[in-house]
Amino acid sequence: MSNKMWGGRFATGPDAIMEEINASIGFDQRLFRQDIAGSVAHATMLAETGILTHADRDAIIAGLAEVLAEIEGGSFTFSRALEDIHMNVESRLREKIGDAAGRLHTARSRNDQVATDFKLYVRDTIDTLVTQVQTLQLALVTRAEEEAETIMPGFTHLQSAQPVTFGHHLLAYVEMLGRDAGRLLDARKRLNESPLGSAALAGTPYPIDRSMTAEKLGFDRPTANSLDAVSDRDFILETLAAASICAMHLSRFAEEMVIWSSAQFGFVRLSDKFTTGSSIMPQKRNPDAAELVRAKIGRILGALTSLLVVMKGLPLAYSKDMQEDKEVAFDALDALSLSLAAMTGMVGDLVPNRERMRASASAGFSTATDIADWLVRELNIPFRDAHHITGQIVALAEQKNCGLEGLTIEDFKFIDQRIDSRIHKVLTVEASVAARQSYGGTAPANVLVQAARWKTELTGQEHEPRPLGKKKHAGHGDGGVE
Repeated sequence: MSNKMWGGRFATGPDAIMEEINASIGFDQRLFRQDIAGSVAHATMLAETGILTHADRDAIIAGLAEVLAEIEGGSFTFSRALEDIHMNVESRLREKIGDAAGRLHTARSRNDQVATDFKLYVRDTIDTLVTQVQTLQLALVTRAEEEAETIMPGFTHLQSAQPVTFGHHLLAYVEMLGRDAGRLLDARKRLNESPLGSAALAGTPYPIDRSMTAEKLGFDRPTANSLDAVSDRDFILETLAAASICAMHLSRFAEEMVIWSSAQFGFVRLSDKFTTGSSIMPQKRNPDAAELVRAKIGRILGALTSLLVVMKGLPLAYSKDMQEDKEVAFDALDALSLSLAAMTGMVGDLVPNRERMRASASAGFSTATDIADWLVRELNIPFRDAHHITGQIVALAEQKNCGLEGLTIEDFKFIDQRIDSRIHKVLTVEASVAARQSYGGTAPANVLVQAARWKTELTGQEHEPRPLGKKKHAGHGDGGVE
């Protein structure tokens, strides 16, 4: 028997191995909604342009609705012999409505059909991911507002550098995620052109209206070049690039979660919801959710690399290699979605140990830069000279085995006679963070202004900065950390 899908050119069906390597229905079946939506739009356009009778159109649309209900209800049987979602849907439609189903494929090809389906899927997924990113941002902003006055060490090279506020630290990730959302939305804007009607590669002789189908599917316009339309996968490459950067940001935050929740740091406690125990060590609380989020970047970046390698050597137009685009993309976008959900959960119920954070912020001579700034500001000493003097002060504190706040005025004058007792006002970590009032700085007042700005942007409702000194959220106290 000839292969009905490929037509009369082939006398026999494919070998079992060919069927195994060729079939994509195992993963592209998740495109069923997009495939059916594209077919409804195409059938509607064919009838409006006189290519298809209204009776056939009505039968096709009604039959497609039944197929959709079967798939959503779980009663649809997918066939590997039919290769992909397109032929599975069309075959079932033919069983339901007869010959009219065969007219649905007029003026299109599986090449433009799959490009359309995949674009619709990626567009829908971007919308979901952007919502998830913004949900995580809002969770971070809420916690940042609560922790606007919580002092923690700021690090460079993972060495104690200067005191910052925990709220300021959390808002750094809000900024990163804002760029992530922007990149995803940029990718969405560029992909929003409809390939439908480009047919196999050269367009079609039928008098179709591609603008009509583009509009019905929510695209901004039809693609302008049929060769590019069926062979383009920039839209998923760009989305995976944006996803990789977002996953990298999540991985950095997850790494900090792992560090902060360790006994050596003890800055935060993760709840039982996002930690696991040990099969042998009863005291363990392992930050497994954070560790798994940290690992997901490998799969997501791997998908981008894999698809770039697939596409790099393909001549125009469509080649079967491009079937390899979906499986890795589905896996990567699923992984990012799961990571965003997990991180949102962790942010929502972590408990900061404020006392531990402040104590750590006070260690390591973290207010040394404040001394140098004071020497410049109050004594008009050039910064390079002030830097040198401050280094001598730090060396003296090390020699005396005390912090900078433990030095007496005599100690300071031993280094430089111009120093007076006013210097003690800049030695506390509270004074240090409060002084950083430059735009984008860590001062608590700045944190509250930025938190209000982000809440306004993310919710669409105007928010005023919370007053300083307002009681922190009762649910997040100075709990101990294992």
